[in-house]
Amino acid sequence: MTTRIDQFSSPAAAGGGSGTGEVNAWIVGDDEEVIVIDPGTDTAGLLDAVGDREGRAEAHPGEEADIEMEDGGVFEVADVQLEVIHAPGHTAGSVCLYCEDLGAVFTGHALLAEGPAPQDGEFPDFAGQLTAIGEYLLTLPEDTRVLPGHGPETTIATAEKKFDGWVSGGPAAVSPSSLGD
Repeated sequence: MTTRIDQFSSPAAAGGGSGTGEVNAWIVGDDEEVIVIDPGTDTAGLLDAVGDREGRAEAHPGEEADIEMEDGGVFEVADVQLEVIHAPGHTAGSVCLYCEDLGAVFTGHALLAEGPAPQDGEFPDFAGQLTAIGEYLLTLPEDTRVLPGHGPETTIATAEKKFDGWVSGGPAAVSPSSLGD
């Protein structure tokens, strides 16, 4: 069977966290099994989107995940592998998931199309977030799709073109209003 990426968007939780507006959930798998990345808060809608496919793993707030999320870890879903990339900055434990087979990296809040994402309107470690983006994400192939937790997708090539502006402009270069905060 062919592995695919499906997008499910739902409203952001009230009180926002890293933004308002739509939250992107990414469903990776085939007709039999999936893993959901960045599930959001619309559980019923997400379960409808998953349908009768088997969930490969799940995690709930305050519980251990079914998959070990250590840097460099690899796990499989359907017929593809996802590699865990530690990308601290947005939070100390932020990770991205890279799937070479599908040409995509799931960045959560580490990197949006507009740039690094703030947390509750602030950047707890902007320099660390930029370091993670530069060292671990911008080294991926340029045509890699960047699939964030909020907003539209982009590519590594597009992010690379914007990167120097984020570095030289600091947090002000990434407009919170454009990020939905």
